[in-house]
Amino acid sequence: MSRSVNKVTLVGNVGADPEIRSTSGGNKVAQFSLATSRQWNSASGEKQEKTEWHKCVAWNAKGSGLADIIERYVKKGDKLFVEGRIEYRQYEDKDKQTRYVTEINVREIVLLGGGRGGEGEGRPARAAAGAKAGGASDGFEEFPAAMDGDDDLPF
Repeated sequence: MSRSVNKVTLVGNVGADPEIRSTSGGNKVAQFSLATSRQWNSASGEKQEKTEWHKCVAWNAKGSGLADIIERYVKKGDKLFVEGRIEYRQYEDKDKQTRYVTEINVREIVLLGGGRGGEGEGRPARAAAGAKAGGASDGFEEFPAAMDGDDDLPF
């Protein structure tokens, strides 16, 4: 059996306050846009920049509370680490035109700080789908040896 991977990792800034909705079944979903930018110098030495916008969707899947966390903590301008999978879908609009959508189905977020100076508690917040809200670790408590300064790395 062959295996495949569909994994997206983004670090960027939230473009607008997240939109929170509930489905008819009572499941909550959060949608937000995330901007990632890259810069380079052209052949003539002129500084260039390009910004890509990513449509992100997060569900309260399997009791994760991910959409609840986004609703509570994520605001326009915040810097986020987002991990998920890319999904493509199509639909027909009211004018009978076929529209195509590319979305990031979010599985995990880490609040890195942003326009509001971080989340206010002095450390990043982390939330993952499939884990209880606030149950993810912020540090290396499970790996105390990781904090030892005795490594042989040359840098």
